[in-house]
Amino acid sequence: MSAERIDGKKAAADLRKEIGAEVKKLKEEHGVTPGLAVVLVGEDPASQVYVRNKHRACKNAGIESRDIRLPEDTPHSEVVAKVKELNEDPQVHGILVQLPTPEQVDDEEIINTIAPEKDVDGFHPVNMGKLLSGQPEMVPCTPKGVMHLLDVTGVELEGKEATIVGRSNIVGKPQAMLLLYEHCTVTMCHSRTRDLSEHTSRADILVSAVGVPGLITADMVKEGAVVIDVGINRLDDGSLAGDVAYDEVKEVAGAVTPVPGGVGPMTIAMLLRNTLEATKRSLEH
Repeated sequence: MSAERIDGKKAAADLRKEIGAEVKKLKEEHGVTPGLAVVLVGEDPASQVYVRNKHRACKNAGIESRDIRLPEDTPHSEVVAKVKELNEDPQVHGILVQLPTPEQVDDEEIINTIAPEKDVDGFHPVNMGKLLSGQPEMVPCTPKGVMHLLDVTGVELEGKEATIVGRSNIVGKPQAMLLLYEHCTVTMCHSRTRDLSEHTSRADILVSAVGVPGLITADMVKEGAVVIDVGINRLDDGSLAGDVAYDEVKEVAGAVTPVPGGVGPMTIAMLLRNTLEATKRSLEH
């Protein structure tokens, strides 16, 4: 019997409707429109697609989306100055700098320059520290989206074994904290892990986020496990594939996300959610 296909498109669409209703209420009651500024340096084709999708999602939810395009050769100092300008703009509640930037721009310094309360990506050290200390405010969008998918799928988390493949600040580390807060026993694997399958095969919840096509095969998955594929890899023929060998893993797992149509749509939905939450907190303050 094949695994349940976890439909990220539907979950994201439902969430965007909820966000749209909340945005409308915020406008009616407070006269405030949530504002997201997206900064794109250069003309990377993949980044342009991501930014275009983000703007479209904002428009559909009633969020004001500001598109800031800077040339490929923009000096680092000018990118920093633009971020500082947005920090001071009261109509901007969320700031996102599309990564990666060109080599002359220091991504880490750019992230650190964004005001923590406007850091809708959740990458600022202040927001990472709050997540680690159990006081989360801005949670990175992809891990937050994974938790939403687990919730709407009805997955019981307390006491379960969860294995994460990948230790990035964007997914792996925050994902581990979010699962810990739901009382999972968490194992984190990475490129130096020995005998990866030993760890993945005992996981009740398996999250892969390393960007290696077909890394997770059926023999690495516990029967009935919930498998979340965060990887998005473009193959030589132009098609997209995840970290999980979907066709074979679905015959073993209890539930699995596809690529595309799984975690990806949730990331943008959670960006809208973070922008809305940032707007609400700005009103409180």
